Amino acid sequence: MSYVVLARKYRPRRFTEMVGQQHVVQALSNALTTQRLHHAYLFTGTRGVGKTTVSRILAKSLNCLGVDGQGGITAEPCGVCQACTDIDAGRFVDYTELDAASNRGVDEVQSLLEQAVYKPVQGRFKVFMIDEVHMLTGHAFNAMLKTLEEPPEYLKFVLATTDPQKVPVTVLSRCLQFNLRPMAPETVMEHLGQVLAAEQVPAEPQALRLLSRAARGSMRDALSLTDQAIAFGGGQLLEATVRQMLGAVDRSHVLRLIDGLARGDGAAVVDTVDALRTNGLNAASTLEEMTSLLQRMAVLQAVPERAALESSDDPDQPEIVRLAHAMPADETQLLYSLCLHGRGELGLAPDEYAALTMVLLRLLAFKPAASASPEKKTLKSAPEPAPVPVAAPVSKPTPPVPAPAPVAPVRLAAAPPAAPDDADGPPWVDEPDESVEAVAQPAEEGVQTSRRVVAIPVREASLSPRVEQLRDPSEPLPLREPVPTPEGDFWFELVQQMVKAEAVTALVRELALQSQLLARDADQWMLRVERESLNQASTRERLAGALQARGHAVRLAVEIGPVSDSASLRLAAQANRRQIEAERIIRDDPLVQAMMRDFGGRIVPGSLRSTVD
Repeated sequence: MSYVVLARKYRPRRFTEMVGQQHVVQALSNALTTQRLHHAYLFTGTRGVGKTTVSRILAKSLNCLGVDGQGGITAEPCGVCQACTDIDAGRFVDYTELDAASNRGVDEVQSLLEQAVYKPVQGRFKVFMIDEVHMLTGHAFNAMLKTLEEPPEYLKFVLATTDPQKVPVTVLSRCLQFNLRPMAPETVMEHLGQVLAAEQVPAEPQALRLLSRAARGSMRDALSLTDQAIAFGGGQLLEATVRQMLGAVDRSHVLRLIDGLARGDGAAVVDTVDALRTNGLNAASTLEEMTSLLQRMAVLQAVPERAALESSDDPDQPEIVRLAHAMPADETQLLYSLCLHGRGELGLAPDEYAALTMVLLRLLAFKPAASASPEKKTLKSAPEPAPVPVAAPVSKPTPPVPAPAPVAPVRLAAAPPAAPDDADGPPWVDEPDESVEAVAQPAEEGVQTSRRVVAIPVREASLSPRVEQLRDPSEPLPLREPVPTPEGDFWFELVQQMVKAEAVTALVRELALQSQLLARDADQWMLRVERESLNQASTRERLAGALQARGHAVRLAVEIGPVSDSASLRLAAQANRRQIEAERIIRDDPLVQAMMRDFGGRIVPGSLRSTVD
C-alpha cells in the first residue's frame, strides 16, 4: 500500500477533530443541531487552516444517513454511511468541488449552475463548493449572483478564499462569513505530538517547537514539515536535525547577541555575527528569532508576574528572565523595533551579515542612556549668530559727528528670551546726540575703548505686536520655585551624585530627578511624582538598586501627587538664576550699549544663553 502523507492521513473527518477553530465549529454545530441552516457559507483564512476540511464535514453533516440508514441532519456525522464514505473519497455525486483558480470564467460557472435545477441524486442536499472563489472573473461573479441569493431549497453553496478583500461585496452580503484563524504555535505543537505518538515516531519537544513556529499558523504546513523532518532525521525528530533542515538559528547565538547588547559589548556582538557567518546560518532567521525573544522579554518587563506562567519545559526560560532584568525596558523596545525593520534592510546590502551587524550595532549607537548627558553629542559648540542687518534709523537731523570705527563682533550664545531692565523712557526714543562727547575709537590689537559711554535702554527686537501685548517684556517667564525641605536637600545631593556617576539613566534618571523625598525610614523611603508613567515596578527596582550601590539598602514606595521640592525643580531654578544674571551682564556691557546706540541694533529674543553649567 502506498504511503499517505500526514496532512491527508490526519485530515479531520468530524467537527470534534478540528483543531484551533472552535469558534467556527461551535457556530456550525449549533446551526446543524437546531437546523437553522443558511443557503451560502463563506470560509476565509490563510492556507492550511481547514477551509476545505470544514466544507467537507459540513457536506457530510447535511447528507449523513446514520449507521442504520435512518439518520437526518446532524452535527456529528457517522462517517460509515454511504454518503460519508463517498464524500471522504471524493466521489459523492451531489457534492461538487470547483477550483476557481483554474475554472474562473463565466462558462465554467454557468456549467455548474446548470446542475442546480436538478434535485439531489443520492443525498439530501446538493453542495457546491467553490475553492479560491476570489479568482473568479467579474462576469462569473455576476452570473452566479441570482442563484446564490435565491437557490433551490436543496442546494447549499460553500465558498472558500484566502483573500476575501477581492470578493465583491454583492457576494459577501449573500453569505454567512466565517474567518478561520491561524493556529497558535502551542496548538500546533500539541497536535503534532499526538500525530507522532500515533505514528510511533520519537520526537524531542524542542524539535516540535521549531516545526510549530515554522508552520506560521498552518496545520497543513506543520504536517508537511514534519513529514520532511522524519525523512531528514531517519525516522526520528531531533532538535539539531530539524534546526539544520529549517536553517534556523541556534537560540544560544541569539541569547549571546542580546546579552552583548545589554552589556554594551560591541566586540561580543561582532564575534557572534562572525560565528553565524562561519556556520552558514541565516541572518533573517537570526532577526526573526531575536524579535520572538525580545517580545517575551518585553512582556516580562511590563508584567513581571507572567514569569511564573511561562512554559516550564523551555530550557531557555531562566536566561530570558535574566536578560529581561538586565536590559532596560526602553532598550528592549528599541531593539525590537530595530530587528523588526532591519529584516527589510538585509536584501538592500551586498552582504546580509554586514547588514545584520549594522542593525545590531545601531542599538549601541543610539542607546537611550545617551540622552542622560546634558548636551547632545552632535553639538560641539554653539554656532555663531548670524549678523543682524542694521536699518538706518529715522530721526531728526543732527550735527555731523566723526564716523564710528568698526566694532569687533560680539560672540553671543543663543538662549531663552531676556527681559530688559527698567528704563527711563520708551526704547524707541533716541537719546540726544549731545550726551556723547566721543564715540568708541579702536585701540591697540582691536580692543575697543571709549572716553565716555552713556548707558541707554537696551532695545529688543519684537517678533510681533501681538506677542508684546500678551507678555510684559520687563518680567521673566513664570517658573515654579521649589519649596526647600531638609529631606529635599539630602535627596538633591544624592541624586546629583548618582547622575554625575551615571549610576541612573533613562527612565530611572527621570524618576530620581522628578520625584520628591517625603520621608525616610530605616528600610523604606517614600517618594512622590506627578507623572504616572514614571511609577513603574521595573523603574523603582532599578532606582532601589542604584541606591543600594551607594549604601542605602531601602525599599521605595512611590505615590502620585503634586511635587514642590524635586531635584529637577531645583536645577531649573538654578538655571533660571544663571540666565537672569547672564542677561544682566549682557545688557550692562558698555560695548553692547554702544552698539545699541550707534547702530540701532536690537537684541533678538531667544539669542542670549547662560553658558555656565
